[in-house]
Amino acid sequence: MPTISVQMFEGRTLEQKRAFVKAITEAACSTLGSSPESVDVIITDVKKQDWATGGVLWVDKK
Repeated sequence: MPTISVQMFEGRTLEQKRAFVKAITEAACSTLGSSPESVDVIITDVKKQDWATGGVLWVDKK
């Protein structure tokens, strides 16, 4: 039973998330031999003010 955790910036639509989790589930099934019912995908939306790369918050990037 794979559980896939994804963190991404907030702002994606519900339709984008539906398509994304469908694609991830299909990839897990084809590569790991899992059944779709056994694949969990957890999406965590993160604000740009709560994510930094290279010591700089994304909200501060130009």
